[in-house]
Amino acid sequence: MTGWVVFACTMCFGAEETSMIDGAKLGVLVMLGVVLAVQAGFVAFFLYLRNRAKRIADVELDDEWSELQRS
Repeated sequence: MTGWVVFACTMCFGAEETSMIDGAKLGVLVMLGVVLAVQAGFVAFFLYLRNRAKRIADVELDDEWSELQRS
């Protein structure tokens, strides 16, 4: 078995910048962007719910105050 030369593939050996590496980097960035967009959507939704609850509480407080003044 002498004489066999074994070469590592370019991915394992640490090749120069190739289109395969560039594509993998771009894929990671796209997936990171999707994750951040979903998290931003959750934050925006909970902020919307908080603001809505504050508005409803203010309206209920104003109604209660108006009713107390009539008494």
